[in-house]
Amino acid sequence: MVFEVILFPLMTNFSIAKLRKMIKKSPAEFALLVLMAIVLGYGLVPAPAMADEKPGDTSYTTLQIAAMTNGLKPYGALPVSDLRGPTYTITVPATAYNSEVGQCDDTPFITASGTTVRPGVIAANFLPIGTKIKIPKYYGDQVFTVEDRMNARYDKRIDIWMTKHSDAIAWGIHNVEIEVYKN
Repeated sequence: MVFEVILFPLMTNFSIAKLRKMIKKSPAEFALLVLMAIVLGYGLVPAPAMADEKPGDTSYTTLQIAAMTNGLKPYGALPVSDLRGPTYTITVPATAYNSEVGQCDDTPFITASGTTVRPGVIAANFLPIGTKIKIPKYYGDQVFTVEDRMNARYDKRIDIWMTKHSDAIAWGIHNVEIEVYKN
């Protein structure tokens, strides 16, 4: 029977309808036919060979393995770059916020950039997401990153994320000089 299944498409007028009937009639035999075709096809097709490869030379294989495993290696610790001088400084009003539903949308702990709020996150509409800034008068050398947005009515203003509501209230609003660093 298996022989008939193998020779059937070769000896007769082959059509998709006949193939469907064959699959319906004996799916196990058809699967065996496909497996045999794969095995025979693999055995008949020669494996690629390097023209300059010498018997016993494993340098090419070693190089291939190294390339494959390279993708699995961790990147490691990259050197930290010092922030050079600021690109520019600007004075803007600065307010503070925290993750209360009344102050945020329906995802209070997720920033507009998709990160989780934490100290060092600010919201600003006039700076691109990812921009680094410093507020030297109040925070010294601490670097803040723009990762959130504010209500559209606030154009030239920053909003500093704080852990506690009481800290945000105590901050109030200040006109602060910020140093903006190029990304």
